[in-house]
Amino acid sequence: MATKLDAAARQAALGKLGSWSYDETAGAITRQFKFKDFSEAFAFMTRVALLAQAADHHPDWSNAYNKVTISLSTHDAGGLTGNDVKLAEAIDKLIT
Repeated sequence: MATKLDAAARQAALGKLGSWSYDETAGAITRQFKFKDFSEAFAFMTRVALLAQAADHHPDWSNAYNKVTISLSTHDAGGLTGNDVKLAEAIDKLIT
């Protein structure tokens, strides 16, 4: 089982994930992505789904037309873990 990051490790991770924000109440990192239209947003979600499945680590997310909001937290650990950070980094590589 993954171990929840302590405050110092969480801050270090957030420093590398400039566009993600930490939601202390949820114990999760969150980011909203905006695309040209629904088709681009859905294609992005498909690519994220393939990454998440390969990592066996699945995000909480939503889609509204051209926006995708992703929240990452490891429920079994009760908050943010290294698995969440790795998936966020992989997701970011999809859009760079």
